[in-house]
Amino acid sequence: MLNRAKAHNSQEVYMDALLKKQLEIAATKVRMGVIEGVHAAKAGHPGGYLSVADTLTYLYMHRMNVDPKNPTMPDRDRLVLSKGHTAPALYAVLAERGFFPVEELKTLRKIGSRLQGHPSMGKLPGIDMSTGSLGQGISTACGMALSGKISSDTYKVYTVLGDGEIEEGQVWEAAMFAAHYKLDNLVAVVDNNGLQIDGKISEVMSPYPIDEKFKAFGWHVICIDGHDFDQIEAAFNEAETVLNQPTVIIQKSVKGKGVSFMENQVGWHGKAPNDEEYAIAMKELGDHLAQLEK
Repeated sequence: MLNRAKAHNSQEVYMDALLKKQLEIAATKVRMGVIEGVHAAKAGHPGGYLSVADTLTYLYMHRMNVDPKNPTMPDRDRLVLSKGHTAPALYAVLAERGFFPVEELKTLRKIGSRLQGHPSMGKLPGIDMSTGSLGQGISTACGMALSGKISSDTYKVYTVLGDGEIEEGQVWEAAMFAAHYKLDNLVAVVDNNGLQIDGKISEVMSPYPIDEKFKAFGWHVICIDGHDFDQIEAAFNEAETVLNQPTVIIQKSVKGKGVSFMENQVGWHGKAPNDEEYAIAMKELGDHLAQLEK
């Protein structure tokens, strides 16, 4: 685990330079793991994996209280990947964090593999909830957070949603529930990359303005650049200070971030790179990693 701060000051805008570099290196390795897995599987949703890689890296490498050697410890922080189809991003982060060998990423979607297209809590250490059907993840996260409140537990619950996912009505039922029960131990992240399987979210079924909707439901709202670790750090620091209401971090992100030909291309929502595309993607990421590690 990278240097975890013992206290988080919401007034700090810039994180430690060494920590930031470590996170950027880890996130690049996560992206490489994502490409390895989806290429081996010959199927998947790489655009969405790459857009959320930085935030998941930050959470597991720095923010969350988790232990790969004791993945079910009662006081661990929980994460529910509500956009369950982006599980390979979570797998790559968990592997990088030490929950299982990185080499296992190449078994994605294979028969008998623990790494399937959606996360399964019964098969893989580090998975707190099985998810897939969009909208259900945030609902279970609300239940976990309420349970923590009732039991006076100190763990935090994080949940990550897609911007297309929030077109689901169940998301807003959960949002109302979280505000009603004042779940200040719950932080939701909306990955606003602007694209879903059928095209731009603004054209398919616009959820905009996302921030105003969550405010209307009684949430504390923070808007950030989802690829800027300074902003990510500041947002989660701020969330720590919020009392008596849940927090949502709406991160503007780039679908396919880190691989030039995948960025902002809706077609990469649901297909895997061929051998040539795999080689190009891995070279781009490898070159970026080499620059970071100098």
